[in-house]
Amino acid sequence: MLVGVFLLKKVSFALPIKEICVILHDKFSYMKKTIVLAVTALALLFSSCAHEYNKVYMSNDTQYKYEYAKECFANGKWQRAVSLLTDLIVVQKGSENAQESLYMLAMAQYNNKDYEGASATFKRYYATYPKGYFAEMAEFYVGQSLYECTPEPRLDQSATVAAIAAFQEYLDLYPDAIQKTAAQQRLFELQDKLVMKELYSAQLYYDLGPYFGNCNFGGNNYEACIITAQNALKDYPYSKMRENFAILLMKSKYELALQSVDDKKYERFQDAEDECYGFINEYPDSKERATAEKYIEKCKAYISTHTSSEMPAFD
Repeated sequence: MLVGVFLLKKVSFALPIKEICVILHDKFSYMKKTIVLAVTALALLFSSCAHEYNKVYMSNDTQYKYEYAKECFANGKWQRAVSLLTDLIVVQKGSENAQESLYMLAMAQYNNKDYEGASATFKRYYATYPKGYFAEMAEFYVGQSLYECTPEPRLDQSATVAAIAAFQEYLDLYPDAIQKTAAQQRLFELQDKLVMKELYSAQLYYDLGPYFGNCNFGGNNYEACIITAQNALKDYPYSKMRENFAILLMKSKYELALQSVDDKKYERFQDAEDECYGFINEYPDSKERATAEKYIEKCKAYISTHTSSEMPAFD
């Protein structure tokens, strides 16, 4: 007869396979019953909680509902807190709990990741209670909620602009704000996002090059890149991406000169040469310095022979 080894409390017993199967079956049956009992208990608990919540939600006892909403908020049950507080801020208007209920609603929405709703509610709080106990934090969280809504740099940045305005307003209203450092950091991050948006646009125009079909500036894409880069350098003079814009500006001016009609070449090669010299002066250790020096040589070659009817060959 086949014999198996069954380990129990570190002691080995030689038992027939049939008996081992019976023992294992009993153990699995016990485990299954335990799991079923645990799931049933949890289901009953959730059912009981749901029943309690529904009872509170349907109650006309405002104070009872208010205390339960605070309990939900304290325990991180954000959606339940939002549902209860949404009703409470209407019936509690003018009461001593109205201010706290409105702020709790905004924070519950924020923690529930309803950032658009939270931003609107924080604005409502500040408009209703500009001298309220939570006024400063409400003003900060208007910007913070909008900050959480901002998309990645390639997409529309309307939310980013709105968040910048909100944080700036917060700092203007509260020069010694509790969250001053955090607000300033957020402003830097949001401005970097706007800069990246412009850099992506400038890079796209440069990559499209002479393809006219995609240009909305009335010329070719190199002109569009030049305008975008120049505006970015003007609007964000201290950006850490300043060199990136300068590189695109230099390259676009050179490419634009190359592809210009004859009566514009001379002027544009001069402009490109000046841009290259300016780039080297500002970024003498740039990885693109060699490119700038090469462009200068080619620009000089054309300028020195500009009266010739043929343009020198460029590789």
